[in-house]
Amino acid sequence: MDTLLIEVTNQNAYNLIKELEKLHLIKVLKNTSAPKERLSDRFAGKLPIADAKKLQEHIKQSREEWDI
Repeated sequence: MDTLLIEVTNQNAYNLIKELEKLHLIKVLKNTSAPKERLSDRFAGKLPIADAKKLQEHIKQSREEWDI
């Protein structure tokens, strides 16, 4: 048997999963992973400040070009 990790994005899908479990076609496992860490916390300080400023300026310039 394979173990799959899925993200339920709709209440109807969640209900279907529960029905499949009742029919003994699947088994829902409890999520024992740690709470998700925010990406801003995870990647804070990974890019040198000078490079980050250059990147922000490039992004700003690119957005302005799209608005033209």
